[in-house]
Amino acid sequence: MDAFYVSVELLRRPELRGRPVIVGNGAGAHSRGVVMTASYEAREFGVHSALPLAIAYRRCPQAVLVPTDMALYRRASVAVMEVLAGFSDRVEQAGLDEAYVDLSGSLVPSSRARELKGAMRERTRLTCSVGLAPNKLLAKIASDLEKPDGLSVLRPEEMLDAVGDRPAGLIPGVGPRTVERLAKLGIKTVAELAMADDSSLEQALGPNRGRELRDRANGRDARTLDSERRRKSESRETTFEQDITDAARLAEIVDGLARSVCESLERHDHEGRTVTLKIRLRPFKTHTRSRTLSSPTRDPEVVSRVARELLERFAPDAPVRLLGVGLAGLSGDEGESGPARSAALSGGAPAEPLTLDMGWQRG
Repeated sequence: MDAFYVSVELLRRPELRGRPVIVGNGAGAHSRGVVMTASYEAREFGVHSALPLAIAYRRCPQAVLVPTDMALYRRASVAVMEVLAGFSDRVEQAGLDEAYVDLSGSLVPSSRARELKGAMRERTRLTCSVGLAPNKLLAKIASDLEKPDGLSVLRPEEMLDAVGDRPAGLIPGVGPRTVERLAKLGIKTVAELAMADDSSLEQALGPNRGRELRDRANGRDARTLDSERRRKSESRETTFEQDITDAARLAEIVDGLARSVCESLERHDHEGRTVTLKIRLRPFKTHTRSRTLSSPTRDPEVVSRVARELLERFAPDAPVRLLGVGLAGLSGDEGESGPARSAALSGGAPAEPLTLDMGWQRG
C-alpha cells in the first residue's frame, strides 16, 4: 500500500492532502518519538520511516504530525486483505499494508493486476503499488519501482538492469552487518553481489549463505507463498517523552503493557508461554529478558508479575527510555488462515479481525 498509515489518516482528514504529513509516536519536534510513515510530500525532504521526529522536523519544519492510531490502521488492513482475497485463493499477508497474491491462475495476470488496483481504490479509497513477477523476491522489488500507484512487471533477466546499481542492502537478507562484510570485499551494489565469485562470498558469509544471497541478487527465489501463517507473539511497547528512573513508575507501566497484551490475546483466543521484557536505556542500548512458563496463559496478573520480576532482576543502571512487554509461543484458535493473507503490495504484524468503518471514525 502507498504510504499506508498516512493514506488512511487522509481519508478522515482530507484537508491535509498535498501537505507534508508525518504519522508518528510523539508530541512534536522535541519529543523522543519516531516517524511511522510519511507522505510523499514529506519524503521529498528526506523524511522516512524510523527517523527520529527531532530530525524529521529539522528536515521539514512545516510537516504536520498526526498521532498513531493502530486500531484504525488494522481495520483498514482488514478491508485491504478482503479485496485481495477476491482475486486469489492464495494470499500471504506480510504486514498490515503488504501481501503476496498468487495470480498464476489468471489468463492475463497483468490485466488481473490492473483490476486489483481498481478494486482496491474503489472499495477502500486507497492506492497500492503492484509488482508482477514469477517469484516473491522480484514481485517485492517491482512493487517499489513505480511508487505511488504503480504497476511494474519484472523478469529475472531484467533485474540487474532495473536495480543493479542499487545498494546490496536492497536484497532481502542483506542487513547492515552483511553490508559491512560485503563492503570489505568491494561488493557494494546488487550487480556486484550478483557477479561475486564463490571464494569471496564463502570468505565473507559462508558457502551456503553466500550462494543464497547471490541467487537473490540474480533474481532467483525458491520461496513459496505461505497462506497459513500463524501469529507467533503479541507485544506492546512505549517510548517515553522523558527518561524514567523511578522503579515504581516503571512497574506501573509494565502492568499497563501486560494488560494490553492479554486483552488482545483474549480477543483472539490465544495464550502464550514465554514472557519477554524489552528495555532500552540511554543512549539507545536495548536489552531483552525472557522467562518461559510451565503452561500457557493470558492472565494479565501472571504476565505482569513475571515481567515485573524480570525488570527487578535486570535492575537498570541508567535512565529508561523505552519499555516493552510481550508474550510468545502462542497457542489457540488462530482464525487467520486462508486467503485473508500473498503480485506484492509494497509496505508488519497480521491484522486484527476488526470491523472496518468506511467512515473512518476514531475508536
